[in-house]
Amino acid sequence: MIRDIDLQSIQEVRNYLEEAKSAQKIIQKMKQSEIDQIVESMVNAAREEAERLAAMAVEETGFGNVADKTVKNLFAANDVYNAIKDMKTVGIVRRDEQNRVWEVAHPVGIVAGIVPSTNPTSTAIFKSLIAVKARNAIVFSPHPSAAKCTAEAARIMQEAAERAGAPKGLISCIKQPTLPATNELMRHKLTDLILATGGPGMVKAAYSSGKPAYGVGPGNVPVYIHESADIAKTVQLIIQSKTFDYGTICASEQALVVDQSIKERVISEFKKQGAYFLNEEEKQKVASVIMVNGSLNAKIVGKSPQVIAEIAGIKVPSDTKLLIAEETNIGKEYPFSIEKLSTILAFYTVKDWHEGSDICVKLLELGGLGHTLGIHCEDEKLIEAFTIDKPVARIIINSGTTFGGIGATTAIQPSLTLGCGSFGNNITSDNIGPQHLINIKRIAYGIREMQESNKQLKEKNPALT
Repeated sequence: MIRDIDLQSIQEVRNYLEEAKSAQKIIQKMKQSEIDQIVESMVNAAREEAERLAAMAVEETGFGNVADKTVKNLFAANDVYNAIKDMKTVGIVRRDEQNRVWEVAHPVGIVAGIVPSTNPTSTAIFKSLIAVKARNAIVFSPHPSAAKCTAEAARIMQEAAERAGAPKGLISCIKQPTLPATNELMRHKLTDLILATGGPGMVKAAYSSGKPAYGVGPGNVPVYIHESADIAKTVQLIIQSKTFDYGTICASEQALVVDQSIKERVISEFKKQGAYFLNEEEKQKVASVIMVNGSLNAKIVGKSPQVIAEIAGIKVPSDTKLLIAEETNIGKEYPFSIEKLSTILAFYTVKDWHEGSDICVKLLELGGLGHTLGIHCEDEKLIEAFTIDKPVARIIINSGTTFGGIGATTAIQPSLTLGCGSFGNNITSDNIGPQHLINIKRIAYGIREMQESNKQLKEKNPALT
């Protein structure tokens, strides 16, 4: 049964798409300098509003904390911008004069931006920037629990773009998000491409829409700590990474896989730096609140250890940064082994790197294929042996996976949408950027006759003669 609000939201989508169509036709004709001026104006606005948007997101969703969400907004405005600001996205972007091939950038058109509740404002800022940099219009479908803050981020981006010469309707956001509205946005004839960040169901719907789509998979990130690791530094990096915005970034650590030879030293260092190890009774109580009806319990997502402890009915010190439980099993019936998106870590002990490798793969197969893996190790040969065959798109060495995966502390392209490749049923394993929202046309001169081409082919393959 279709409700009135569903009909209203569907009509809202259609109106925004019509406006986006007109706006995109205008921006498509703009010069590189004009596009760059618009993007710079959007970035400046994002910087100015970063903290206010962060506060809105925390208040509306209850996930994370204002300080770290501010940093995420600034990551989009600073790191992402610095990575894309000099990128050529208009006209001839590459010339291969030797082979007489020119590559010409052409926008995809109208992008449907699906935004998660865990990162509602930073994702909206990020997707607005890369869409406009590539001369596209974008219409956002926010998560219902983050509708206001996502719409506000989109409004700020649109008004900043207009101040620099962009047309109205370039960036918009559904005010009444409903499932019928999101489906309409993804399937409408005016939508050219879907950029989906969200749960597996939403990503699958994007791929099933009949439209080109960039979707991302979940990240059940395992981190192997080898006996050669600098333990104090490793623990510091992991705590900093895992506690950032209370674990709401999909690239954050979910399980520690530690060599037996250094287990006690690692545990001691974690305790020293603020982690709380659950005893068996406490572990069972926390395990009971991690999942609800076979899915992650939204009440623990993006929450502090103290809040999670209260939900579970246990007491932890007021200065606790992380909750850690020792685990030996992997599977949905063992809640500590899944992606938890909160300040909870599983702790596995292994006899050597071979067993560590097996555990990491099993954790990835449970729900993180294609996403991210971490390793802390000082042995270059072992790093290569351990990482070379892993079914993930990004492997972070001696850095927190949260920051390394998004490109904040590594040379990977800064992004808030991380592809998982065919491992995770995604079309790309890249960190998404403007280059993914552009069609490349190739202008190619004839440089040899067909007879010459055939002759060369036969010389290389005598069986063809």
